[in-house]
Amino acid sequence: MSIFGGIFGDSDDDNIKKTTDDAKLQLRKEELNVEKSKIQKGEVEFGKEIIEEHKELDIPVSREEVVIERRSLDNESTDSPIANEETIRIPVTEEKVNVGKRTVITGEVSAHKRTLEETEHINETVRREEARVNTIGDADIIDTDNNEY
Repeated sequence: MSIFGGIFGDSDDDNIKKTTDDAKLQLRKEELNVEKSKIQKGEVEFGKEIIEEHKELDIPVSREEVVIERRSLDNESTDSPIANEETIRIPVTEEKVNVGKRTVITGEVSAHKRTLEETEHINETVRREEARVNTIGDADIIDTDNNEY
């Protein structure tokens, strides 16, 4: 047992170093040891989906038609004989709509991560040891911190 005789509690030989007339008491304190670790908070997944929609368009198209006009010529005389083989051909056309599809790029979606810095407030209690000096009787003590007891 030390010269303080157990005044400060248990006399642990690791905490108290003694000589004949001198005694030392080691004072300790707790400090916060803060570490950070990364955990997966979630994930973002993006992709494409095919949406079908019906399109209706009105496309103007043209076509030709032959108009037959008959006129009476009041029996005019002619030098041409009547023939069986006289035929006139007039080609008739129309526009036909052909529908095809082609793929075009309409946009682009990109994703990237960025790191944001925030401050997280922690609140924790730490302990420390302080020396407590009690005098018994009329002992004179000089404290190096200029506190006289």
